Amino acid sequence: MTQAPRPVLVVDFGAQYAQLIARRVREANVYSEIVPHTASVAQMLARDPVAIVLSGGPSSVYADGAPRVDPGLFSAGLPVFGICYGFQAMAQALGGTVERTGLSEFGGTPLTVVDSDARLFGGLPREQSVWMSHGDSVTVAPDGFVVTARSAGAPVAAFEDPARRLVGVQFHPEVIHSEHGQRILERFLHDIADCAPSWTTSGVIDEQVSAIKDQVGDGLVICALSGGVDSAVAAALVQRAVGDQLTCVFVDHGLLRAGEAEQVERDFVAATGVRLVVVDAQERFLTALAGVEDPEQKRKIIGHEFIRVFEDAARAVVAEAGQHGKSIDFLVQGTLYPDVVESGGGTGTANIKSHHNVGGLPDDLAFTLVEPLRTLFKDEVRQVGLELGLPPEIVWRHPFPGPGLAIRIVGAVDPDRLRILRAADAIAREELTAAGLDRDVWQFPVVLLADVRSVGVQGDGRTYGHPIVLRPVSSEDAMTADWSRLPCDLIARISTRITNEVRDVNRVVLDVTSKPPGTIEWE
Repeated sequence: MTQAPRPVLVVDFGAQYAQLIARRVREANVYSEIVPHTASVAQMLARDPVAIVLSGGPSSVYADGAPRVDPGLFSAGLPVFGICYGFQAMAQALGGTVERTGLSEFGGTPLTVVDSDARLFGGLPREQSVWMSHGDSVTVAPDGFVVTARSAGAPVAAFEDPARRLVGVQFHPEVIHSEHGQRILERFLHDIADCAPSWTTSGVIDEQVSAIKDQVGDGLVICALSGGVDSAVAAALVQRAVGDQLTCVFVDHGLLRAGEAEQVERDFVAATGVRLVVVDAQERFLTALAGVEDPEQKRKIIGHEFIRVFEDAARAVVAEAGQHGKSIDFLVQGTLYPDVVESGGGTGTANIKSHHNVGGLPDDLAFTLVEPLRTLFKDEVRQVGLELGLPPEIVWRHPFPGPGLAIRIVGAVDPDRLRILRAADAIAREELTAAGLDRDVWQFPVVLLADVRSVGVQGDGRTYGHPIVLRPVSSEDAMTADWSRLPCDLIARISTRITNEVRDVNRVVLDVTSKPPGTIEWE
C-alpha cells in the first residue's frame, strides 16, 4: 500500500484561516494536515510531521483560558512557523513579551523588513504590504531570535532563530492581500524546513487507488451518486480501483436543476463506464413535501425520504449480488477534508455533517465507509476529477445543496413552482457560461420568492408575478463569501430573459449581501 507523505501540521488556534493555511501549503506542493491546538506534542510527533505551522486565532495570549503552546514543541527539532496568534503564543512560550500597546492593525498594512539577512524575506522587497489583524503585539523577541520586520503597530512584526529553524510573523501570509505571502510561506517550507515540493493530486490518485484496492479487495461497493463533483470524483476513484465491483445509485428526487439528471446518466457513465442504477422518485418526494414551507422541515423530509429510497435501491442491488453468492459491504462517500476538520479536527472517526453524507442508514445495511477524498479540499477534488477524465461540466459544477431546489423556493414546493425556478435558473447559468464567467463565481443560487407577489406591467397589462433573486457569490471555501460583481450588462441580460421567457415572473433582484452576515443559500 502506498504510504501517505509526511505532513506539515497546521495547529488550529480557532482561526478563520486555518484551512486556508493548509491549502496554501499544498499549493506549494507540500502535503498538510490540520490538528487542534488541544493536541499534545506527543500526539503531533506521532504523525511524523516535517514541520509545524501555528495558526492565528481570536484570543489574547494573556487572557484566562487562552490556548497555550507547549514549549516542548520548540525543542523537538522541527521547523516551526508562527502566524499572528501563533506568532504571539510562540513568543510567549519562549520567554518573549506580548503586550496590548494600543496600536492595533487591521487590513492592509505597510511592513518594513529590517534584517537584510532574514531567510524568510530573502529576495523580497524591503517595503511591502501585508494583511494584519491584531490588537496585541510582540514587543520583545525571545532570546536567540533576530527581529526581521516591523510595522507602525508592531515593533516586532517578524522574527527568526535560524539555528533552530524557528520563525514567526504577526501578519497573515496565507491571504491574498499579503502581496508576497505565498512566497514567504514557500521560503519557510522549501528553504527553512527543507520540504521537497513533491506533493501533487496525481500522487493522490495513485495513493487512493492503492488504498481502495487494499480496503475493498474483491468485495462489492455501492455509492449514492448525487451528480455533484464530490460524489462523482469519489465514485470515479473507486471505479478506477475496483472496476465493475462498484455500483452507483442515482436518486432523482425531482428537485434538480434543468438537465442535471440527464447529465449524470449520460456524461458520467460515458466517462467512467460505471454501472449506474437510476431511481425515479420524483412523485414520492413531491408528495412528502406538499404544503411544507419551513426550510428545516423540508431538509428533514428530503433527508428521510432519500435514506428510504436509497435503502430500497441498495437492498435491490444487494439482493442481485446475493444471487451470485456475494454481498455488498462497502459504501462510498464524498467526504472532504473541511468536513473532517469541522466535525472534530480530523482526529479519530469524524462525525461528518449530515448533509455531506448518506447518514442514518439502517442497521441492516452495515456498510464499511470508503472515503477517498477525506484528505482533499474542493479545488483539489476538481483537479483529481480532471485527471480522472471526468467531463468539465461535472468537475466545474457549482456546489449545489443536497435538498436541491426545494430550499431555493421560499415557500412550499410544487411542480409549477419548480418549473418557474428551473427555467430562471437555466437562463442564469446559460448566460453566465456564455460570458465565460463560470469559474469566477463560486456558486450562483437563483431563488424563487414563491409566497411573494410583486406588481408589474407586461404586455400593457398589470401583473402580479413572483420575484426571482439572483445570488452570485465568490469564495474560496464557502466559510466566508462576498457577492460577485458581475458585469451590469450580464445582469441586465439575465433579468430581461427571465422576465420575458419565464411565465409568472415579473421582477428580478440582485442579492448583494456578504457572508457573514448572510448565508449563501436563503434557506
